[in-house]
Amino acid sequence: MNIYQQILIRYWGYPDFRPVQEDIIKSVAAGHDTLGLLPTGGGKSLTFQVPTLAGDGMCLVITPLIALMKDQVEKLVQKGIKAMAIHSGLSREEIDIGLNNAIYGNYKFLYVSPERLTTDIFRIRLPQMNISLVTVDEAHCISQWGYDFRPSYLKIAELREQIPDIPFLALTATATSRVIDDIQEKLKFREKNVLRASFQRENLVYTVKNVEDKDRYILDLLHQLNGSGIVYARSRKKTRDLANYLRQEKISCDYYHAGLQQESRNRKQSEWMTGHTRVIIATNAFGMGIDKPDVRFVIHMDIPDSIESYFQEAGRAGRDGKTAHAVLLYSPSDQKSVEQRIRINYPEIDEIKQIYRAIGNYYQIPVGTARYQVFDFNVADFAARYKLSIMTIYSSLKFLQLEGYLELTEEIYNPSKLKFLVNRDELYKFQIANIDFDAFIKLVLRTYTGLFTDYVTIYEESLANQAKVKPELIIQYLKRLSSMGIIRYIPQKKTPVIIFTEERLDVKSLHISKEHYLDRKKEYTERLDTLLEYASGKNRCRSLYLLAYFGEKGQVKCGQCDVCMQDQELDVNKYEFDKAADITQKLLREKPLSLEELVKELPLPDEKSIIVIRWLLDHNKILRGLDERLSWNK
Repeated sequence: MNIYQQILIRYWGYPDFRPVQEDIIKSVAAGHDTLGLLPTGGGKSLTFQVPTLAGDGMCLVITPLIALMKDQVEKLVQKGIKAMAIHSGLSREEIDIGLNNAIYGNYKFLYVSPERLTTDIFRIRLPQMNISLVTVDEAHCISQWGYDFRPSYLKIAELREQIPDIPFLALTATATSRVIDDIQEKLKFREKNVLRASFQRENLVYTVKNVEDKDRYILDLLHQLNGSGIVYARSRKKTRDLANYLRQEKISCDYYHAGLQQESRNRKQSEWMTGHTRVIIATNAFGMGIDKPDVRFVIHMDIPDSIESYFQEAGRAGRDGKTAHAVLLYSPSDQKSVEQRIRINYPEIDEIKQIYRAIGNYYQIPVGTARYQVFDFNVADFAARYKLSIMTIYSSLKFLQLEGYLELTEEIYNPSKLKFLVNRDELYKFQIANIDFDAFIKLVLRTYTGLFTDYVTIYEESLANQAKVKPELIIQYLKRLSSMGIIRYIPQKKTPVIIFTEERLDVKSLHISKEHYLDRKKEYTERLDTLLEYASGKNRCRSLYLLAYFGEKGQVKCGQCDVCMQDQELDVNKYEFDKAADITQKLLREKPLSLEELVKELPLPDEKSIIVIRWLLDHNKILRGLDERLSWNK
């Protein structure tokens, strides 16, 4: 048993690695730049956590998903592994202390959001850190051809100037061949090195259903399917309405979206994870970082934005290797909603500029200032003040982010934090002189440790329960001690933040090229069109379609999706299919034939022959000429 397996068993309790995990671990341990392609649920985090624990030094993990980095840090700390996260939701003082700890505190993992990399405070500290590996999670974000391109990722390669001999590990669950090449180029890989697990999920049954009354169909489906699952909807209102409808029909379910209070989100997620709730109806805010192996189904009520996001979300089903279902509901009316989505996601350029100007005015930022400054963003207040649509605001901010002018983070929940500003002797003198605070200070010191050296997360409600008082009184004491200079108290908050990655520009200097805008709109439209093609297609194995999109060829039909089951209903078995395909190849290598001529030559009933020919056309084995005659693709 090698050291990697020993670490796997010790910290995670798994006897063996999943396919390709150990290959990636050995590659980075040998100092090679590596791109790891692992499907959702393939265990990406182990590929950098295990080699880091096996060697000296610290792993720098770059990820844009703040909720995910906080979740991973929490899980590592629970295992007794020293890890921390630095992101835009923290105060400058918290970041300063955190970076010092990364240098002197013998930490093994430092998670950072990409926009942190370009700040002076990070750049100055970086050379002092004992970094052994740089991990770039969600690596598709570095490619302009990726489905979630982020300009802040383009700065990552600059780290090589300060830590030139450190290997880079790029990880993603979804990448086309074009994106794979782009990731390696943008991260300045010393040599190309891609290790990939097959994206094929043999236990996952893909199904597309054309239905108008989706609510009713979901109800019927939930009566047929066993176990727990997720239903994805695009709007917050739809999650709530569907949950209410299903509850009335005695289905154990709840709803989840980013607009809920953090305590409510945690409770709903926990109840679903533990099986108290069978079905969660959610927006795409749900699921990232959740490792529930026994999800038996994932249902999409609406067309997602891309094959990549669909594949990732559907892939949350069946991680235990047992049969699970990925169901996409589609109706012809979805075409209109997709067209409307394009209009919403791509406001006119003048609207985008208007919102940029309004943001500057909202925060009273002078032109030429605010580079790297962070601002809490209350979108409801901003929309009300400037009489703007919230959807238009978010779409415009997304585009301003793509252009590199600012970053909008996800909504961050930061619990309250506390640090003593005086030493123990000074605090003792304060307690003697201020007897009213003595009992409260003793309660805090009894409940939490490390308060004199670092910011510690505290929970006012827990302190209130111990003291048998209302939380408002606890908050009052904390604020008074803070105003007296005894503590630094940072109250909890839950808000997205805006980071100006460049100084505020006069709107006349704001450059959004029409070509750039139209190119991005075209890319987005093409992704949606591809997903519509997947949804509306009835002749090509669903699994093969998805695998081909990600450049994985040579696989056989899954035999269990709705298309394959339809073929089986027509009694096209594997023997008949292979025989007809072989004859077709021989005939068309000799000369092109019309469809009618080819059907007559095949030893199957006409309807079966057409199914085989259609499959060969869909998979580019047969080419159709301008004269409609068929030939074999050489």
